[in-house]
Amino acid sequence: MSHSQMHRGFQIKLFGVAEQPGSLFSLTPFLPVHLTGTKYSCGSGGCGACTVMVSRYDPKTKKIHHYPVTACLVPICSLYGAAVTTVEGVGSIKTRIHPVQERLAKCHGTQCGFCSPGMVMSIYTLLRNHPEPTPEQITEALGGNLCRCTGYRPIVESGKTFCAESAVCQMKGSGKCCMDQEEKSFTSRQEKMCTKLYNEDEFQPFDPSQEPIFPPELIRMAEDPNKRRLTFRGKRTTWITPVNLNDLLELKTNFPEAPIIMGNTAVGPSIKFRDEFHPVFISPLGLQELYFVDSTDDGVTIGAGYSLAQLNDALHFIVSEQPKEKTKTYHALLKHLRTLAGAQIRNMAVCSLASYEIRLCQSSFRDGLGTLRIVLTAGKRQIPLDGRFLEKSPEANLKSEETVLSVYIPHSTRWHFVSGLRIAQRQENAFAMVNAGMSVKFEDGTDTIKELQMFYGSVGPTVVSASKTCQQLTGRYWNDQMLSDACQLVLDEIYIPPDAEGGMVEYRRTLIISLLFKFYLKVRRGLNKMDPHKFPDIPERFVSALEDFPIETPQGIQMFQCVDPYQPPQDPVGHPVMHQSAIKHTTGEAVFVDDIPPISQELFLAVVTSTRAHAKIILIDTSEALALPGVADVITAEDVPGDNNYQGEIFYAQNEVICVGQIVCTVAADTYAHAKEAAKKVRIVYEDLEPRIITIEQALEHNSFLSAEKKIEQGNVEQAFKHVDQIIEGEVHVEGQEHFYMETQTILAIPQEEDKEMVLHLGTQFQTHEYVAAALNIPRNRIACHTKRAGGAFGGKVSKPALLGAVSAVAANKTGRPIRFILERGDDMLITAGRHPLLGKYKIGFMNNGVIKAADIEYYINGGCTPDESELVMEFIVLRCENAYYIPNFRCRGRPCKTNLPSNTAFRGFGFPQGIVVSEAYITAVASQCNLTPEQVKEINMYKRTSRTVHKQIFNPEPLRRCWKECLEKSSFSARKLAAEEFNKKNYWKKRGLAVVPMKFTVGMPTTFYNQAAALVHIYLDGSVLVSHGGCELGQGLHTKMIQVASRELNIPESYIHLSETNTTTVPNATFTAGSMGADINGKAVQNACQILKARLQPVIRKNPKGTWEEWISEAYEESINLSTTGYFKGYQTNMDWKKGEGDAFPYFVYGASCSEVEVDCLTGAHKLLRTDIFMDAAFSINPAVDIGQIEGAFVQGMGFYTIEELKYSPEGVLYSRGPDDYKIPTVTEIPEEFNVTLVRSQNPIAIYSSKGLGEAGMFLGSSVLFAIYDAVAAARRERGLTKTFTLSSPATPELIRMTCVDQFTDMVRVVRRAPY
Repeated sequence: MSHSQMHRGFQIKLFGVAEQPGSLFSLTPFLPVHLTGTKYSCGSGGCGACTVMVSRYDPKTKKIHHYPVTACLVPICSLYGAAVTTVEGVGSIKTRIHPVQERLAKCHGTQCGFCSPGMVMSIYTLLRNHPEPTPEQITEALGGNLCRCTGYRPIVESGKTFCAESAVCQMKGSGKCCMDQEEKSFTSRQEKMCTKLYNEDEFQPFDPSQEPIFPPELIRMAEDPNKRRLTFRGKRTTWITPVNLNDLLELKTNFPEAPIIMGNTAVGPSIKFRDEFHPVFISPLGLQELYFVDSTDDGVTIGAGYSLAQLNDALHFIVSEQPKEKTKTYHALLKHLRTLAGAQIRNMAVCSLASYEIRLCQSSFRDGLGTLRIVLTAGKRQIPLDGRFLEKSPEANLKSEETVLSVYIPHSTRWHFVSGLRIAQRQENAFAMVNAGMSVKFEDGTDTIKELQMFYGSVGPTVVSASKTCQQLTGRYWNDQMLSDACQLVLDEIYIPPDAEGGMVEYRRTLIISLLFKFYLKVRRGLNKMDPHKFPDIPERFVSALEDFPIETPQGIQMFQCVDPYQPPQDPVGHPVMHQSAIKHTTGEAVFVDDIPPISQELFLAVVTSTRAHAKIILIDTSEALALPGVADVITAEDVPGDNNYQGEIFYAQNEVICVGQIVCTVAADTYAHAKEAAKKVRIVYEDLEPRIITIEQALEHNSFLSAEKKIEQGNVEQAFKHVDQIIEGEVHVEGQEHFYMETQTILAIPQEEDKEMVLHLGTQFQTHEYVAAALNIPRNRIACHTKRAGGAFGGKVSKPALLGAVSAVAANKTGRPIRFILERGDDMLITAGRHPLLGKYKIGFMNNGVIKAADIEYYINGGCTPDESELVMEFIVLRCENAYYIPNFRCRGRPCKTNLPSNTAFRGFGFPQGIVVSEAYITAVASQCNLTPEQVKEINMYKRTSRTVHKQIFNPEPLRRCWKECLEKSSFSARKLAAEEFNKKNYWKKRGLAVVPMKFTVGMPTTFYNQAAALVHIYLDGSVLVSHGGCELGQGLHTKMIQVASRELNIPESYIHLSETNTTTVPNATFTAGSMGADINGKAVQNACQILKARLQPVIRKNPKGTWEEWISEAYEESINLSTTGYFKGYQTNMDWKKGEGDAFPYFVYGASCSEVEVDCLTGAHKLLRTDIFMDAAFSINPAVDIGQIEGAFVQGMGFYTIEELKYSPEGVLYSRGPDDYKIPTVTEIPEEFNVTLVRSQNPIAIYSSKGLGEAGMFLGSSVLFAIYDAVAAARRERGLTKTFTLSSPATPELIRMTCVDQFTDMVRVVRRAPY
């Protein structure tokens, strides 16, 4: 059968589906190829890039329900009868853009633009349900959407413009109005500061009545009384939708092994990532018997078809209607639901329907008081939601012919206390590391335990009930002795083996009793409120332990220098100009590589990667793969016509593999599904080789390095150590980081008919030319690389696209057909690696007054198996290692280690974010030894006058001093530090910490030729201008700034200027877009070209000074004046002599300071970022909106790096963290509650318009969060009488924070040792 599935702008015909494996389980492949807005990023529903709106008509209520879903998970067959709206259906630049799209763009809420359609759809769906949302609803709606570029603040701000009361004073608590800031100067200098990055008056009004109507055809279909069973048959699978409950039971009887599918949030990932296969699927989605809420005097019954979002709404209503003592269980559930997954998954996952999907909600029903109502053909039965059910005991589990009808949750009673507790790597949209449901009933009027139940999740393969502990405690009084016994009993009962999946054994055992303690305190408090005379209250200092960190809507203020009032109004330089592609980003019409329409005869490429870290390849058997349908060829090292090992980078493994994830071969097929299926059939036989080196420590043991040592030195270090008061030594470990750009590595390689030409579309052009030419053994002039835009990069698209481009080009060359190569998120994370992990060792000599006299620093980074950028990264670490501090006797050495991991590569900050953590760590350690604050020691040792760096480069630290001073003053650091100390005195289990970090960052490269750039500018006869340059648009607004430069230089409006793409046929030999110098060097080249053209036009202008631009161009053409030219910038003159250890390595420095305040939960290790103030030396900002966006985005990325982003490897070198489920980047709930950024003015005559490159500098400022956490943990340790000095490595995960806050609970946990890796 078939039916037209309504979509805004197209129709999906439902028939003949499931032609390819897994195609039932994603809407994404069915979206027409000409609609490119819905982006595919993770494939697991964890990032929100593919968010679309689903609308359904409910014949019961006669209402239309709109809700967001992730297209990568929603099964195509489940959409029968629903309307699907993608971003194209919201608005388009071809017709009319929607206010959501306009405001997201104009509020600068888009950078690379890959996540923007998903953001639009989340806000749009919210507005369809709530035309005047609250700020809290905006934040909640965005909780399932990830953004790696912006830092979220402008995205939230764009959503808040729809709120009924969008004006919450951004300077709340200061006694000042944020609007006053525009009218006054913030310094003694005559610099007026502005705070408005956009003009709300430009926004078109939002009129909810103008939205598209729900298709009447679908209403008629939903109300049709003669519904019948729907069956969709594919080649391998069948999807059946029953017509009623009896039909469902019949299907369950006929197909007892068939999974029941509702939201597909469990079965879908299992099919995609774990190769599960089911011939039949049953989906009772929309079955009216499963959708109801029945409230009685005793409790509430929820239909099994309710999604988690619908359950949330139902419980909120019940809570509002019932007295508080009856709703304790519902409050516990609601607390879980707020942070469980994101809005999209909560709208897809159901609360109770099948054994697959109930796992998502077990955390919500672990109080053990509910009942599942089961229906089967022979009648009905009930299963108590107790320990037997949650532990999946056979007698308490669903039988194959049964299905869940409803869930009954009883009201709580007066002497009954219920709590749900949960701790995850981040506050929202993350699986729990440990969660718990606890319930206690007392004998009326007493604190004698009548019934106790405790359930824990994520401590075993199923939910674990501490039933023996509960039995032994029944009859006991609820007091401290009971708690002490309970902790020991539960630790004895619940065993987590040392090799348990997920690791963190000590931490999870500690959480078991820490969460129990929280429940104990909550119950004690509750009893006291019921009878203060009979039941003593808990200590006031313990009260804060009961409170979860709130989820607040972020706010803040952005300050920058106002444009000179005498500047011509047409000149855009200095104005906060919107990103040139922003509107296209938000409408989904910005074209990325995978959005390029299919090319005739194109093939898809899938990779086969090594499963061993170091092994000899004995055999590659491709016979089974080649026999599969659609497979064109398998490509191996034997098919590389040129160099397969170029400059140490290996395209296809040959004879041996040197890391897990190395590309051994690729499969080319007519569809990606066929290519992926065939890749699984390639059989490789290995013979393991020794040594297998995974860690830095192992590399040091085997003397395994990628390059020679780099060293800089000044003074006499050894002599100085003899004349100091104290010497300390220490180590700091800084782990790696995944780029997690939203657009994975994507390459389109198109072989041409003539002269061995090859055209590539990919994320960068640097080195790709070189690598492809080497691999194909052809001249570089036969290769054309095109980069229109990349969906984020952060260093991950500097060198890796070149290697992958060569892999693709070899496949295109062999097959003679276009190759589309798109890495899945897991493969991308495995193959391309990321930031270098670092081990820093220090020896510091200092005086008792805090003056540091000598420092000896050693750095080692984990480079991986091939050179990549590791030597250069180490050079940068060594050159920048002193940061902002002058130490007269200073030595720094570093070497990159060679290991059997995928090669780590460039990443935003290029070593600085890792290396300077070591500097800040030893400053903090010195402060502790001297009984000074870290800020005092920083002030004492900071550069104060024009000086030379350790590598003998002269610089003036005046902007550094200014940023530092303003940061301390305007963040009210001293007053807030005192307030934090007062808070810490009053709270034992929660601590606040503040930290300020200064920064002396560098821009550019220490080699002159890397700083060169070229541009090409054409003026056409109608006066329009086309600009090309060698930089790549990665989301950093490079093209936007280049248009601003051309506009100023040619004195024409920006609308006259177009910048299409970067390609090697217009600007050859371009250097990398990195080192924060993209706008610097390309801006100089564009400026040079425009000035040449302007000079050529001068004779014409002098003849006709009152003429228009168009007239001048026409006259110039008639006078045969060349209206096209190249521009060139030779490059900043930099140098570094490593033999002497000196040189003018960088063209200039960028200075800054950041102050952050956090609150830490000592019982769980969770933390909340309360406020951040950033002061960045921007010199003169070409575009304050772009620069502030870069600073905020870099800061949030840095904050994630230093806190929650954790890569986990096995001892065998296998990466475990391969997607958003396992690797957590910040969400909207992690950013500072108050986020203030100020651009500080200075002079930088060497750069274009006296600007500075700010793309990377903000990354390190995220370490202020790390050191604020350190400050809070130090306060906790001091109170417990522990050592003053301790090492807090990076990232400061909840595990590290909790286990460093040593207390009686950590002492109770038996130490379980694991080998470090």
